[in-house]
Amino acid sequence: MKRATFSQVLPFRALVDACWREKYTLSRLSRDAVAGITVGIIAIPLAMALAIASGVPPQYGLYTAAVAGIAIALSGGSRYSVSGPTAAFVVILYPVSQQFGLAGLLVATLMSGVFLVLFGLARFGRLIEYIPLPVTLGFTSGIGITIATMQIKDFFGLELAQVPEHYLPKVAALIGALPSAHIGDALIGITTLAVLVLWPRLGIRLPGHLPALLLGCGVMGLVMLCGGDVATIGSRFHYLLADGSQGNGIPQLLPQFALPWDLPGAAFALSWDSLSALLPAAFSMAMLGAIESLLCAVVLDGMTGTRHNANSELLGQGLGNLIAPFFGGITATAAIARSAANVRAGATSPVSAVIHALLVLLALLALAPLLSWLPLSAMAALLLVVAWNMSEAHKVVDLLRRAPKDDIIVMLICMSLTVLFDMVIAISVGIVLASLLFMRRIARMTTLVALPVTHNEDVAVMRVTGPLFFAAAERIFSEVLAMAQTTRTIVLVWDTVPVLDAGGLDAFTRTIDKLPPGCELRICAVPFQPLRTLARAGIKPLPGRLTFCPDIDSALKGY
Repeated sequence: MKRATFSQVLPFRALVDACWREKYTLSRLSRDAVAGITVGIIAIPLAMALAIASGVPPQYGLYTAAVAGIAIALSGGSRYSVSGPTAAFVVILYPVSQQFGLAGLLVATLMSGVFLVLFGLARFGRLIEYIPLPVTLGFTSGIGITIATMQIKDFFGLELAQVPEHYLPKVAALIGALPSAHIGDALIGITTLAVLVLWPRLGIRLPGHLPALLLGCGVMGLVMLCGGDVATIGSRFHYLLADGSQGNGIPQLLPQFALPWDLPGAAFALSWDSLSALLPAAFSMAMLGAIESLLCAVVLDGMTGTRHNANSELLGQGLGNLIAPFFGGITATAAIARSAANVRAGATSPVSAVIHALLVLLALLALAPLLSWLPLSAMAALLLVVAWNMSEAHKVVDLLRRAPKDDIIVMLICMSLTVLFDMVIAISVGIVLASLLFMRRIARMTTLVALPVTHNEDVAVMRVTGPLFFAAAERIFSEVLAMAQTTRTIVLVWDTVPVLDAGGLDAFTRTIDKLPPGCELRICAVPFQPLRTLARAGIKPLPGRLTFCPDIDSALKGY
C-alpha cells in the first residue's frame, strides 16, 4: 500500500508513460519535432515579452523557457504541458524584481520550487478541485486587466519616468502621460496587434506571432527611414561583456551556472531577513504555479482523452523552479496557450516540450543580434493578446448572464481585489466568501417537512431533510422548540440527514434541555453518521423526553 502511495508522487511519470510504457517510434518523434518547433516559434517572443513585463531583461525569459522547459517536461506528470514564463506571474514578479532586483527574484523562484515540491510530496494535487470557478475566473481576469494596463506605456511609447506601484495611481499616471505618445511606436503596436487579431481568421496553421512581429519590424523600418525614433530591446536593455564593455539587447550566450543569491553586481544580501521578506511572494508564486499548471493539465486531458498525475506534475514544477534559478531562469509554470498549441500541432509525448526548449537555446545562439531589434511596442501588443486570452472574457460574460447571484459577487470581488490589491488576498477572500455562501445555500436546503401520518393533534411527525450542521441546525431546532409549546409528542424522521456535526449536536442537546414539561421528542430512522456522532457524544434516551426508534411505525406506537 505504501509503494502505491509513493508512486503517485514519483517524478518522470509522464515521460515514462509516454515513452517507455508506450512504444516510441520514429513517426512519433517526427510529430513531436513538428509540435516542438511550432511551440518554440510561439515561445521565443512571448518569453522575452513576459520577462520584460516582469521587470527583468528579455534573455532571462529565454533562459526560463529553455531550462525550466526541459526540467519540467522530463520530470512532470502531464505529457503535453509546455512550461515557461507565463502572464499570470507578471503581477507577482514585477514588484519583487523592482524591490529586490534580479537576484531576489531568482531566490524567490527557488523558494517557490521548494513549496511546490512539498505540495507534491504532500499529495495536494487534487485540492485544485476545491477552488470554485468564480474564484479562478475572477483572479485570472483580474490578472489579465493588470497585464493589459502595464503594456500601455510601451504600446504607445509613453514618456513616463516612473510607473506607480498601485493600480489606480498607475492608471492616472498613464492617462497623464498620453500627450507624450510616440506615433511611430503606436503604429508598430497597432499593426502587430491587428495581425495577431486577424491572423486566426485566415485559417493558416502557422502561429501568427512570427508574422505579426515581422510586419511590426517592417513598420519600424519605415518609421526609422522617415527619421522617427523607436524603442527596441537593444535600446532598452544592456549587458556587460567579458572585456568590461557594454553590449546592447540580448547576449549571444547560453545560460550560465551561477548561485542565484550571488550574481555579479547584484545588490541582494542573502540573510534570514531577506528570506522572510521574500517568503510571501514565494508562496504566492507556488500557489499560482500549482493552480495554473494543474488547470492546464486538466484542459489538456479534455483535449486528448488522457489523464495526468497531479502530484507528479506538482513535483516536476517544483524541480523545474529549483533548477532554473541557477541558470538565470525566473518562475515558470505550465502555459495553457502554448500547451494547447502543442497538442494541436500533433505532440505525442514530453519530447515535444524538450524540442521547444532546445529551439529557444538555438535562438539564443543564432538570433540574439536580430532579437535585439524587436520593437518594444510589438512586444506589448503580444502581451495585450495574452492578457485578453487570459481574461477569458467570454466566460466572464456567460457567468454574469447565467450564474447565481452569489457566484457573480464572488467573481467580481476576486477580480477587483486582484486588480486593486493582490492576487493572494483575492484568492483568500474569494475562497472564504465562496465557502460561506456555499454553506448558506446548503443550510437553506435543510428543512422540516410535515408528514401526514396521523390525525392525532397531540403528535407531529416531521422529516428533517438535509445536513444538520452548524449553519442549519440552530434554525431547525428552533422550529422544533416552537412546535413543542403546543404539541405533546414530536417525531423527527432523520432518514435524509446525511451529517450531524458538532454544531448540530450542540443545538440538539440544548433543544432537549429546553423542551417544556410533558413534551417528548422521538427520533427515528437515524443514518450511520449521525448515529455514530450521537453515540460518541454519549446521548442516551431520557424517559418521557427523548426516545430513539428504528422507524416511524415504532415511533408512533401508542397513537
